[in-house]
Amino acid sequence: MISKLEQLKQYTTVVADTGDIDAIVRLKPVDATTNPSLLLKAASLPRYQEHLQQALQKAAGDLAQASDRFAVAVGRDILQVIPGRISTEVDARLSFDSKATRYRAERLIDFYESVGIPRERVLIKIAATWEGIRTAELLERSGIQTNLTLLFSFAQAAACADAGIFLISPFVGRIYDWHKKASGHDFSSIEDPGVASVARIYRYYKKHEFQTVVMGASFRNLGQIEQLAGCDRLTISPELLEQLAQSTGTLPRHLQPGDSQPRWQLDEAGFRLAHNEDAMATEKLAEGIRLFARDQEKLEALLQSLR
Repeated sequence: MISKLEQLKQYTTVVADTGDIDAIVRLKPVDATTNPSLLLKAASLPRYQEHLQQALQKAAGDLAQASDRFAVAVGRDILQVIPGRISTEVDARLSFDSKATRYRAERLIDFYESVGIPRERVLIKIAATWEGIRTAELLERSGIQTNLTLLFSFAQAAACADAGIFLISPFVGRIYDWHKKASGHDFSSIEDPGVASVARIYRYYKKHEFQTVVMGASFRNLGQIEQLAGCDRLTISPELLEQLAQSTGTLPRHLQPGDSQPRWQLDEAGFRLAHNEDAMATEKLAEGIRLFARDQEKLEALLQSLR
């Protein structure tokens, strides 16, 4: 019998959530995603030391620019071994600054194009704050496609769809973590609140014929992935991809289009209120921005040490 990974690929586009080239070559995903935490991890590997040095040299000591150049160098390497796209993230510290986010997004695209990578192979990752969604809307109109990340609330998902965002990344595992801690008990895959959140968004998008791609992210176990077989895309760590590749047994398509609630249309006040009503989403978005910001600072400190 074919592996569960191969069965999953029949229903869902599989994306590697890593900057590890060796893992990507071995597991053969269509797309790949990176973030500040994954880039920091990649920066510790011997194969990336030359990229770090070159990024710092080209940036003339500008640490923010060097970080962007390093991200692009890693992304370019990944694109040489996958057929699809790479997602590269804007500095999380700019999550509430529309002007700066747009500048950095456009600069990332410029850097990719300067090394021969067309913008059609890149998704710019931006935190799904109100400011981030509005900036992504402008980028989409200018021909730069985006991946809205750190997405935890239905309000974020509804606003992204209305803005014409290319792709969203709802975080299954972090939703699960919050509810497990808050409730004091574990959840089966079927009742997992992270799975339920993605399923709700997926059905809403299909019901109302939104073109925005739903890509579940941040998985803790195989059960979460299996329950979302049929989602547009799933971005999965190498460790879990390996487990799927070694697992056999039937993997049916669990996620199907179906009934959903009426369409939401949110202005800024409505978005902020609806998001604020979701305690989990409010806390996890803030926490996610903080954690990515700290890893961005660590990467810049590493670059600083190489001067």
